[in-house]
Amino acid sequence: MPTLPWIALALATAAAWTDRFRLWALGLLAVGYAVAIMNGQLGWPAGGALALLGIAACAVGPRRPPLIRYLGHGLFLALAVALSAHLWPGFHNPRVMGPAAITPDAVPFSLYLNLDKPLVGLWLLMVMPAIRDLRPPPATLTAAATGWLVASAACLTAALALGTVTWAPKAPAGAGLWLFDNLAFVTVAEEALFRGHIQGGLTRLLERWRWGQGAALVAASVLFGMAHLGGGPRWVALGAIAGVGYGLAYRRGGLPAAILAHAGLNATHFFLFTYPMLRTAG
Repeated sequence: MPTLPWIALALATAAAWTDRFRLWALGLLAVGYAVAIMNGQLGWPAGGALALLGIAACAVGPRRPPLIRYLGHGLFLALAVALSAHLWPGFHNPRVMGPAAITPDAVPFSLYLNLDKPLVGLWLLMVMPAIRDLRPPPATLTAAATGWLVASAACLTAALALGTVTWAPKAPAGAGLWLFDNLAFVTVAEEALFRGHIQGGLTRLLERWRWGQGAALVAASVLFGMAHLGGGPRWVALGAIAGVGYGLAYRRGGLPAAILAHAGLNATHFFLFTYPMLRTAG
């Protein structure tokens, strides 16, 4: 069944939010990847990434010497970049949509179901449980809604002003699959890395200074913008603006709020504006 690896990955990610289901998460990951191997979607080099992620997990343990922990975090961040940018060989991510222009004036869009990038979020949820930062549901949902509205208003207004998108309400074919991929994999991996790991880590590092929280939010937002460098300078700016909204949601509602705010903005962009951007803006 072609979609089974991603169903297993989504269930593994859900299980990784709770320590008591950690073994379930590992088991589901193993099942999903075993099916992917049988489908020809994983090659042997992918095993190297998994082995290095395991080494990084061992290295960042609280009882390790500081130097070993720093090296472990450095190894993980290098792997996170390689996996998120699809640079590590052995992951044969299938294209399930496109390439096609969703609206006549848009650049062609393709959707891939990735087996590499979701490992970033899964590793962080399992190895660095502090990044979850779970809050009471009302606080999480309020922060998520506020972050979504703030990020959407600021980012999409800027995108309109820059000529990157235009108003284009639509309900494209394959929207359900896009929503599944976006919520289960894309936003979890990105928010776990940029908000949970980077912003949260910098906040703890700089907590002795009054400006520490603000500096951590700005730094994570700028790095998030830089991750969009492939789309050009405008995407870097728009990513940084959106990152501020997600960062505020994270501060007030924890990691789930940042994920929901991010998914909300992405859905607003997808369903109501040119997606991914105007052809003339490319």
